[in-house]
Amino acid sequence: MNERAIVDTNVLIAANGQKDCPQATTSCCLKAAQALRHIQQQGQIVIDDQWLILNEYKHKVNPSGQPGLGDSFLKWVLTNLKNMTCVEQVKITPKGNSFAEFPADPELATFDPSDHKFVAVAIVAKPPPPILNATDSDWANHYKELTSAGITIQFLCPNVVTPQHTH
Repeated sequence: MNERAIVDTNVLIAANGQKDCPQATTSCCLKAAQALRHIQQQGQIVIDDQWLILNEYKHKVNPSGQPGLGDSFLKWVLTNLKNMTCVEQVKITPKGNSFAEFPADPELATFDPSDHKFVAVAIVAKPPPPILNATDSDWANHYKELTSAGITIQFLCPNVVTPQHTH
């Protein structure tokens, strides 16, 4: 089965271990690493075609592939960029500090603009893949609005971040 996913940068950072991601528990770091390995072995990452996600990855982890599992995952993505069985690239439309595809819900006005690209990719990619999150509370804080917009968020570390189903 070829499972598709969008991967928030915090998953790569958590997979590199607690040195890079002190808020992540050992268990969280392990779950992040397992999720990345799963994508590499039998899945597909979905990213934008303008390198917005890749450039954020490159800013936060080492594209040489060393020394952590998050670094290794970035190297795998870069190596397989043109291999459509491993990497799906979709076109998103920048609009101000967001994207035309980002939901117009006023409740999302406080959602971190640097994460808008992941949501835009999820909306454009068909069928919409889940967004993997390890340690970013913004996904949990806006869970209700994001899921109402058709976004699926997979919380790898629910003990670190849990959705707030009500406000």
